[in-house]
Amino acid sequence: MVIGSGHADRLLSASEVRGIVERSVATFDSRWRRILVVIPDGTRTMPLPTMVDLLDETLGRRTDALDYLVALGTHRPMTDEELGRLIGRTVVGGRAGSSRVFNHRGSVPQELVRLGTIPAAEIASLTGGRLAEDLTVSLNRLVLEYDALLVCGPVFPHEVVGFSGGNKYFFPGIAGPEVINLTHWLGALISSYEVIGAGYTPVRAVIDRAASLIDRPKVCFAAVATRSSLAGLYFGEPHEAWQAAAALSAQVHVVWVEKPLRRVLSIMPSMYEDLWTAAKGMYKVEPAVADGGEVVIYAPHLTEVSYTHGPAIEAIGYHCRDYFLAQWDRFKHVPGGVLAHSTHLKGLGRYDIATGVETPRIRVTLATGISEERCHRLNLGFLDPAQVDVDTWKGREDEGVLVVQRAGEMLYRVRAAQPAMAASAQA
Repeated sequence: MVIGSGHADRLLSASEVRGIVERSVATFDSRWRRILVVIPDGTRTMPLPTMVDLLDETLGRRTDALDYLVALGTHRPMTDEELGRLIGRTVVGGRAGSSRVFNHRGSVPQELVRLGTIPAAEIASLTGGRLAEDLTVSLNRLVLEYDALLVCGPVFPHEVVGFSGGNKYFFPGIAGPEVINLTHWLGALISSYEVIGAGYTPVRAVIDRAASLIDRPKVCFAAVATRSSLAGLYFGEPHEAWQAAAALSAQVHVVWVEKPLRRVLSIMPSMYEDLWTAAKGMYKVEPAVADGGEVVIYAPHLTEVSYTHGPAIEAIGYHCRDYFLAQWDRFKHVPGGVLAHSTHLKGLGRYDIATGVETPRIRVTLATGISEERCHRLNLGFLDPAQVDVDTWKGREDEGVLVVQRAGEMLYRVRAAQPAMAASAQA
């Protein structure tokens, strides 16, 4: 049973949010004395301080431990100061009052526990035959130290899984590298263009299967967030809560344009601090861009490709999926998550192995603090951010030119076109 509500045309009031949390917490098993709350990092819009306050009010006195684990996935660890801003409380030495606040570190083997293996035959079935290999399922070992796990995070259209949220906060959020690499590469094989904003995808199927190996009770607050508040909040088993939130996100977080766009200026907010995260400025508008069009990622504050995977990306650059598949022996050693990021930013395209010519569907240009020489080495276009006059881009929608303020979360689609997968969240 799902507790909660949401609206496409208005935000939830503070009293409505409080009521949903109170009714949800009332269903908790009294034996859950130690609860680990899995939360997003700073690259997701979410009124997390409000939720932390409500959880403290409703659960603080009835638990022996109410701790938080940041589902960093492939992102860098957060400092105490950043964690404090994230949850709205002072964090010192990984503590906020009586609660501990942990960073997930998936690259540290001793912080992981192996839950089991999904055999290759089952992976082949779940992925529609795209992959067939044994998958080792490992997770942050903190999950074994608590009586119950509570996911609390937003749901948005997502380039790898369709819609974020739910069990995705476990995999890849607090997972080991095997699940991260397989699921990201699976999403790339299908392509971000097809997956983003789709419903129940093969990637989600793998994630849900991995989550079934967790032997702790799992519940979830799935939020549909805007910059100012919540349009919806749903509580229940992670898949069910996610399903309800994804259906609303498909209404709240999708912008329809009347015809394909020729040029898009994606203005990236400071919460995206490297290209690894700011690439969402491409993912979220790609379906609305015409063949031969251009996406400009405008982020003068951005100077790094990736704080966690920079060397690997510098080594391979940015290419379409078919570039890698046509030369698989050359690239099969590269982690799947890195390959996926490369193809997602570059977008759809073709590669002629006979001529060595790669033909992307659209152009991707960086107007950032990354130098022109480095952009060209990465196989991306360059535009001096100092030469970008945002005002000259505005008001030109009739010409097929669009400015996206605070890009990275709203998905843009052409009204006449439909994604290859179902647009609504269905089991």
